[in-house]
Amino acid sequence: MRCLSIDIGGTKIAAAIVENGQVSSRIQLATPTQHVVDAMHDTLANIVKHYQNQFDYIAVASTGIINQGVLTALNPKNLGDLAEFPLKASLARHTNKPIGLLNDVQAAAYAEYQKEDQKEIQNFTFITVSTGVGGGIILNRQLLTEPHGIAGHIGHSLADPNGPICGCGRQGCVEAVASGRAIEAVSSQWAEPCQPKEVFERFRNFDEKATALVHRSAKAIANLVADLVISLDIQKVVIGGSVGLAEGYLPLVQTYLKQMPPVYQCELTKALYGQDAGLVGAAYWVNDQLRG
Repeated sequence: MRCLSIDIGGTKIAAAIVENGQVSSRIQLATPTQHVVDAMHDTLANIVKHYQNQFDYIAVASTGIINQGVLTALNPKNLGDLAEFPLKASLARHTNKPIGLLNDVQAAAYAEYQKEDQKEIQNFTFITVSTGVGGGIILNRQLLTEPHGIAGHIGHSLADPNGPICGCGRQGCVEAVASGRAIEAVSSQWAEPCQPKEVFERFRNFDEKATALVHRSAKAIANLVADLVISLDIQKVVIGGSVGLAEGYLPLVQTYLKQMPPVYQCELTKALYGQDAGLVGAAYWVNDQLRG
């Protein structure tokens, strides 16, 4: 079946036709930042109109929490302060085709899991380290999405009880320590302020402050992986996102993980899908839900 897949992020919205895991007719728009409720309704209406008569169902991967068709967020900053948005109802105004929704990192996890030997790997996690930190968790070969859409928001587990206040309101979340936004919060205060991309350039040139900042992030992610392994018996973790895939970052996480007792360790690799992971994963997952 042909899927109209939509990936809603904090800065961009991508849409495409996905069939058998192949992406075509891809478009990308800026996520609304002004009059966000009305603008989001209009954006979704225009996307459905653009692909009219080209799809059999709609799959949406979105940043934030998807609960009973409503989009909200633990950290509203990641959604342009959009809160309690009736995402499914908004789309249903413009089509009578089936509609399925899930979190974007859950969708990416489902895409990545299609690349695994599922006979061998039954417990799997995808972690994105980007502007924020999020995850998708697969247990017993099933993606966790119910009952409230919260599963996988592992960036809001605790990294440092004395750490910075996170955008969700809790002190010391992994996201507040390890994310691109967390890195920028520190690097923007330096005598020579810089963005996270330049932090990594300085890190690779052995700058002391940049090295300490990247190590802080990598150590927090390694501890997050260890927590997942010991609590959920995760067999493999895949790391993605702009920070997670930055040159030199994954080896650091692996080094910190290897310093822990073996019971906390698991296979740890980089993500295979790029910018279309949410589009592809959402299409796969909704298709499986419709069939099952």
